[in-house]
Amino acid sequence: MARHTEPAVNNSLGALLQKMLPRSNVRSENTRAIVGFPGLRPDILITAPGRSPVVIKAEYLPASTVEADANSRLWLKVASTRQPIEAVIALRYPDDMGDAGDLQSALNIARLSYCVFTQETNGVNRFPESGWLDGSVEDLADLVRLVSVPQRAVNEASDILQEGIDSAAKVLDELNTSRPGITMGIARSLGMTNVPQTRRMACAIIANALIFHERIAGIHPSVKALGQVCGPGAANPKGDTLEAWAEILAVNYWPIFAIAIDILEQMSSRYAAKILRRLKVTAETVEATGVNNDHDLTGRVFQRLIADRKYLATFYTLPSSAALLARLAVARMKHVDWSNAATIGKLKVADFACGTGALLSAVYEQIAARHERGGGDAAALHPVMMEEVLYGCDVMPSAIHITGSTLSGMEPSVGFEKSRLYTLAYGRQVDRSVKIGSLELLQAEQTIALFHTSDPGKRTSSSGEETTGQIVAEFPDEGFDLVIMNPPFTRATNHEGIHADITNPAFAAFDSTREDQTEMGRRINRLGKNTCYNGNAGISSAFAALAHRKLKPGGVLALVLPLSVASGLSWQSLRKMLDNDYADLTVLSIAANGRDMSFSADTGMAECLVMARRLKAGEIPGTRPLFSSLSRRPQGFAHASYLAGTLVDETHVRQIEDGPYGGTQLKIGAGVASQMMTTPRHSDGEAWGAVRLADHSLAQASYALSQSKLWLPGAPSAVELKVVPLSQAGQLGMVHRDITGPPPRGPFFKLAPSPTATYPSLWNHEALKEIRMVCAPDSQLLVRRGMEAKAADVWATASRTHVNLDFTFSSQALAVAFTERESIGGRVWPNAIFADKRFDYIFSVWGNSTLGLLCHWWRSNRQQSSKAGMTIRSAESLPVLDFRTLNDDQLIMAESIFDEFRDKELQPAYLADADPNRALLDRRVILDLLGFDEDTYVGVRRLAAKWCAEPSVHGGKARPKDAKFVA
Repeated sequence: MARHTEPAVNNSLGALLQKMLPRSNVRSENTRAIVGFPGLRPDILITAPGRSPVVIKAEYLPASTVEADANSRLWLKVASTRQPIEAVIALRYPDDMGDAGDLQSALNIARLSYCVFTQETNGVNRFPESGWLDGSVEDLADLVRLVSVPQRAVNEASDILQEGIDSAAKVLDELNTSRPGITMGIARSLGMTNVPQTRRMACAIIANALIFHERIAGIHPSVKALGQVCGPGAANPKGDTLEAWAEILAVNYWPIFAIAIDILEQMSSRYAAKILRRLKVTAETVEATGVNNDHDLTGRVFQRLIADRKYLATFYTLPSSAALLARLAVARMKHVDWSNAATIGKLKVADFACGTGALLSAVYEQIAARHERGGGDAAALHPVMMEEVLYGCDVMPSAIHITGSTLSGMEPSVGFEKSRLYTLAYGRQVDRSVKIGSLELLQAEQTIALFHTSDPGKRTSSSGEETTGQIVAEFPDEGFDLVIMNPPFTRATNHEGIHADITNPAFAAFDSTREDQTEMGRRINRLGKNTCYNGNAGISSAFAALAHRKLKPGGVLALVLPLSVASGLSWQSLRKMLDNDYADLTVLSIAANGRDMSFSADTGMAECLVMARRLKAGEIPGTRPLFSSLSRRPQGFAHASYLAGTLVDETHVRQIEDGPYGGTQLKIGAGVASQMMTTPRHSDGEAWGAVRLADHSLAQASYALSQSKLWLPGAPSAVELKVVPLSQAGQLGMVHRDITGPPPRGPFFKLAPSPTATYPSLWNHEALKEIRMVCAPDSQLLVRRGMEAKAADVWATASRTHVNLDFTFSSQALAVAFTERESIGGRVWPNAIFADKRFDYIFSVWGNSTLGLLCHWWRSNRQQSSKAGMTIRSAESLPVLDFRTLNDDQLIMAESIFDEFRDKELQPAYLADADPNRALLDRRVILDLLGFDEDTYVGVRRLAAKWCAEPSVHGGKARPKDAKFVA
């Protein structure tokens, strides 16, 4: 049989791709396809409405010229659409494909290798950066869909929309000057205060409605075009637009137009006309770019405008992060036949804090893509997705507007009769009760949703059929197949005075009074009782409790949470719930710094993705928790897709008990995309240490140490080293609020230090002064009148050793500080109290050695770049050498080492590997105190180098040029 030519294989591949991409036009081996190059014949050209063209350039292995040829196709224009080619896939066929009997059958089972070139603002981007992706034809089709987003057009449209909103907002600012009562009414409709940001939000909502109007005019014959209702020839732009929008509401689209109508109705006709005419031009210009809502244009722009984020702590889930979480979550729904529309229509998916709708949109996209690949019609699926499958809730009318716009825009030409998108009551109500949005459902299966109204006591909902101000929304317990959320992170507590003028930051949005905040706090405490909610963890723990209540047995939980969930004592109930009631727990974090350590925009703190499946009745968990640290956050949809694919497909994963050999590496191309490992299940909600790791051998060494085994990288086996929680070796002092808190809680108040202080205190961090083990108190305490007895009780907890609860590795040197006199430990330096005073010396020496630093890091919260936060209660579990097992000679040796080092300067902890004094301290501890050999010391220094290379240790801080490893 003659060998198949490359064009023959291309034609067969094109036919397969056409079946998998039914709404695209797939052409193979066509001439006259490229503007200006009539003889150039793309191997495969894929075009689709609203998408950028994609070319596939294919060759048999070794395919030595395929990359150069692919690169040369970028920015050529397609003859049929005049669109530039923004993405080209270089594809390598296996050599034996040429000898296949049936090409389509061979392609269906083949493993293809490929990469994609895209044109970015900084030049040509290759994905993966090196090496090749490996996948099936279905994977290739998925990549085509992902890279066909017209990125430059999306960026252009975002800028156009932003400029138009800013221009229209200036008109609304003028109205505010002359008639502030109108703008105050608009602000009340949005549940916001009358500030410039709110007026920009109002204009954004009008702009978005006009864009959607432009898209559906012509699809629905009764809807007039924009030019007819608010163009230059329109006599009454406000009235004509409202009339047209009423026609649109007869079709539906309530999530988009309800609040827009409310805003427009309140404007005076003259100013409404100015705003409408300006935004009409914006809407038409955006429409001309060809960008539609499934490119997340709406979410991008609105996120810049959302008010009250400082209190609601609602951060935009980045589209690529949303795609990663949604793909992983939907992949766990293994019982679903994605080709069957009736089966999909019975699903229930909820986001009880939907914000801009990024997660619901990503889930929708995953379901639609799977249905389409299974031979289904994604457009025909749209009504049931909107009417029955997708549930979204928020307390902000603008958020529901955005979510409704994005979901409706998936298929803008397909109508639907209702939606499950609700604005829920929040704050003080007309009847003087308080409501807390979705969290009302913690003890209920239904709650009040608010229908379109300008009454300031009521906010806009998405359901349009009712004519009253409120409707009852149903959310059945154990009724949802998937709950996916990026809930608010705000804490109900205000211990540190971060918001000095706020009683309860978790409920301070929408101008809530102190009384309102207090009552809302009481309500969440009552509704969240006997759940995993903890006020110190924050409102996100309440949303996790809500998700648990609403999930079916067998349902999938998918959350974006602050990384403090991994270690915080206040999160223990959630970890315990996941350990006992769920299987297939997977936790993803990012081993990076700055904004790259989060999955959301603008958080400034590390986050993690938590996924699990709720156990069915009688089911035994079986599976071990899986922890994966990504080398960086998803860089785009293709990166997110392949990250998800590696995680879903991986079956052989190294365990944390295996010893310090590192995790199982997952690669994209030739680069390491993540490492992963499994850990034992713990029914008590033990902290998750295996998060945000660049080198998983550190977790394995730390875990072994916590189990009284010293197992160092490179060592063939472990040796015994007795380690216990700090609470067993001694005890921790008092929370600083019990020392200087407002009466009657704290018996002291704090003043500047004095050399003759009766009650000295080590209270705050002064990094430049805390470079030696022995530190001078930085404050003194004075007894409040009438509280002398309580002061005596507090002073009884004074000691010489203090634990660093707020350890910034990149700038601070000490994990343990020693004061010559007994002192009271303050906010960041609480007391460590031992029955045997000789333990003060060994604790100081151990705590500041490499092994002590490692233990401190292992139990700390890595939510900030290089800051290891702890609470006093969590510090009780800090692994320390069991000082009680040391003999007298060792305790004498410990004091000798302490005396030797009391005046030696130590460099910041992130330079522990390059600090000669820290190296000498390690030598003295390992060899002289603990009696190990030289090889063990060398292993500890190797461990120091690995630890200092961790992003959560150096925090991105550059090392001094003269910082060299000290063996």
